[in-house]
Amino acid sequence: MRTGAPAIGAARAAWFLDFDGTLVEIARTPGEVRVDTEVLDMVRELERASGGAVALISGRRIEDIDRLFAPLHLPVAGQHGAERRGASGRLHRYPARGIGAMRATLRAWVESRPGLLLEYKGSTLAVHYRQVPELAAPLGAFMRELVARTNGRYCLQGGKKVFEIRPAGLDKGAAVLEFMREPPFVGRMPVFVGDDITDESAFAAVLGLGGTAVKVGDGDSIAPWRLQGVADVHAWIRASVAARSAEEEAG
Repeated sequence: MRTGAPAIGAARAAWFLDFDGTLVEIARTPGEVRVDTEVLDMVRELERASGGAVALISGRRIEDIDRLFAPLHLPVAGQHGAERRGASGRLHRYPARGIGAMRATLRAWVESRPGLLLEYKGSTLAVHYRQVPELAAPLGAFMRELVARTNGRYCLQGGKKVFEIRPAGLDKGAAVLEFMREPPFVGRMPVFVGDDITDESAFAAVLGLGGTAVKVGDGDSIAPWRLQGVADVHAWIRASVAARSAEEEAG
């Protein structure tokens, strides 16, 4: 893996961007994250330069992404692909069967252990243990037991100080492949930028299509490029937009 990804002319790429830890710094709790005007302007410029071929791929719900990025209304995959909105505005949602019972069981376990934070997103359940890292092992074991009772319908995904139960067979990579079948993404070189283990399936998807992937921060990854942090991602996106402007002037 090489550090310092080269700028990519924005017009020839299909851009897939993770959110937390990639476009914004990870906060103490998900609710504390804000998107400032500089980030909004940067994403708006990338959208313009790429002809609209920008999608956000997040573990958050689509409604949360829309609220954070308002007034922008971008193509987006939420809950690791359990819900997806294409450039046409059409919304696809995976039916969440049996998650209500898991939610009730998990809530009782979490509420008896202060410091844990349970997020119910509709099709997925996440428990954040950033405040109590010593609970990671028992939490993971309990959630694996819940998943084992679903007969393969759900799986457990680890992340940065979080465990998440999501529908099996749905991940960020599958969401990217769906986008790549639709305008304005189809026929372009896919690029994915992300910081977490949940982004590895998307890295594999874009590399399989002849695209490229950028890992943000430390850790092993199949991505061929690495950027050290959020500020580096911003600088790289701006350089890619500038490369598009240079191509326009040359043309």
